[in-house]
Amino acid sequence: MAQSRRGFAAMDEEKQRRIASKGGKASSGSFDNDPKRAAEAGRKGAAAQPTEAKQRGGQNSHANR
Repeated sequence: MAQSRRGFAAMDEEKQRRIASKGGKASSGSFDNDPKRAAEAGRKGAAAQPTEAKQRGGQNSHANR
C-alpha cells in the first residue's frame, strides 16, 4: 500500500525550493553576516575551556605530523 505524500513532500517543487532556500538565514545563531559576533563567540568558547585542556588539544592535533 503506497503512502500518500504529506507535509513538505506534498508541496509543489517551486514552493519547496523557496522554503529550502531560506534555511539558516532566519536563525539568530548564524554568524554569516556578523563576523564580530562570531569572533566573540569563539573567544567565549576558548575561555570556557580549562587551560590544560587547550594545551593537550593542541598537542594531540599535531602529534602525527
